[in-house]
Amino acid sequence: MPNLKLDAFDHKILAALQRDGRLSNVQLAEEIGLSPSPCLRRVRLLEEAGVIRGYQADLDRYEVGLGLTVFVGIKVERHSPDRADAFREAVVLLPEVISVHLVSGEADFLLQVVVPDLRAYELFLTRHLITLPGVSDIRSNFAIQTVKAPGPLPLNHLPK
Repeated sequence: MPNLKLDAFDHKILAALQRDGRLSNVQLAEEIGLSPSPCLRRVRLLEEAGVIRGYQADLDRYEVGLGLTVFVGIKVERHSPDRADAFREAVVLLPEVISVHLVSGEADFLLQVVVPDLRAYELFLTRHLITLPGVSDIRSNFAIQTVKAPGPLPLNHLPK
């Protein structure tokens, strides 16, 4: 269901679920000013359309033993669709890589990697990253402090 037209109730649903994905349907309906049945229908429609992709817990990386975040710029040799596809297929299988972006600039791809510590990153780099298809250059940038972590999408541009 591409290009789903979102109205004010949909925007309220999305904002509320971004704040707290564990809201019950009754709580959500009350918060946005709908009765539970139409609210549930709207949420299911948003899920089916792919607007809501899923629900997950926001974990503290340090508390689960993943204290090092590394932003890795990867350059691939000889740009070609096949080489880029091979790289993409291989990198998405690495659980330490929590995001991958095709970017412009010095790197072709920007990866966000989380590991327990520097030794774990060294092993990840030497056993996995340098073996990815087509990799010609790797630049690692270590996060010193997280000033702002990924959070809710800014929905303020949507019509009210």
